[in-house]
Amino acid sequence: MTFSWFVSLRYLRAKRRQKFISLISLISVLGVALGVLALIVVLSVYTGFTEGLRDQIIGINAHILVQRYGGPINRVEPLLATITASPGVAAATPYISSQALITSGRASSGIVLRGIDPVSAGRVISINRVMKEGALHDLVTGNDQMPAIILGRELARQLGTGLGQPVRLLSPNGPLTPMGVVPGVQTCRISGIFDTGMYEYDSSIGYISLDTARALSGLTRGVHGIEVRVDRVDHADRVAAALRKKLGPGYSVRDWMQINRNLFAALKLEKAGIFIALALIILVAALNIISALVMLVMEKNRDIAILKSMGATTGAIMRIFLYQGLIIGIAGTLLGTGGGIGLCWLLKKYPIIELPRNVYPMSTMPIKVVPFDVTLIALTAFLITLLATLYPSWQATRIRPAEALSHE
Repeated sequence: MTFSWFVSLRYLRAKRRQKFISLISLISVLGVALGVLALIVVLSVYTGFTEGLRDQIIGINAHILVQRYGGPINRVEPLLATITASPGVAAATPYISSQALITSGRASSGIVLRGIDPVSAGRVISINRVMKEGALHDLVTGNDQMPAIILGRELARQLGTGLGQPVRLLSPNGPLTPMGVVPGVQTCRISGIFDTGMYEYDSSIGYISLDTARALSGLTRGVHGIEVRVDRVDHADRVAAALRKKLGPGYSVRDWMQINRNLFAALKLEKAGIFIALALIILVAALNIISALVMLVMEKNRDIAILKSMGATTGAIMRIFLYQGLIIGIAGTLLGTGGGIGLCWLLKKYPIIELPRNVYPMSTMPIKVVPFDVTLIALTAFLITLLATLYPSWQATRIRPAEALSHE
């Protein structure tokens, strides 16, 4: 053990006259620990929320959307073959999108209709995974049967209807007659209920077959676009860029990051803001470290003067108080890191905090501890405490033995 470490550890053991200074040191340790714990827990919750939101958005939607500028896609099969042959593409399916009014006789509501191919859609969107009643292939109906529709659980609840019950769809995109545009009307049977956990989707989306969607939207042939699923979600932008180059300027190719760019940019900015705000807790604890070390330097003026008279160098004196501040900071950082990870583990193992489903996209508080975030928080706390020790340590080196001992 070096000289500076030995003296620093001795100064940490409080004597009767230093009880108040040790109390401030203890408060500093707890302040750093509290700041680190709060940062780890809050950022873990925020990361879990962001990734949960991302997984639910890209689970019910495709990774890439391909549309044609100026109108619908008429040559569907050749385009599907070109897209599926591209590297990184797992599957593709056509879709038709429209809006309508849905009524059950008890209540009415607006609805976003998604016309899909029941055979290929299940390979692109994860609708089968969130089906609570019925199945996706139930959209395939015979000529003598009523067209089928799959509704979100919240929308079915609002309409007061359920599986097997008829509903009526009214679309503004009807045929043009001498009397004007006649709304398209179609009676459908509810063949399935899905529940994504996202209130916006469960209360506003309905799935129908491509033929039913064409009849309601007034589209004679073709589709509105192609939905694409990629092998790796984080490479969707690269696959989209390759498809954009392959299909040419007549097509719009957007990946899920572009479609939801504003949402995830706002979440990223909020995460940075939360990090800065909670880091102020560590900064307040660092001010306590400065106060404790400054008072300790004032208390130890005579000791520092004696040590300098005995040959202690300026660097050794500075390291004594530098080490003492670092011990306080490292102890608080380790205590807060362990407590934060432990609390996150408990919240993840025992999801006791429930969230209102009509406000948040998940029912329980999501937790995901990211090693990079934990490392960044620990390094930030260490650097703040290191900077806090510089001034008191430098102040200790300015003490002159002759002046300090002249009053003794």
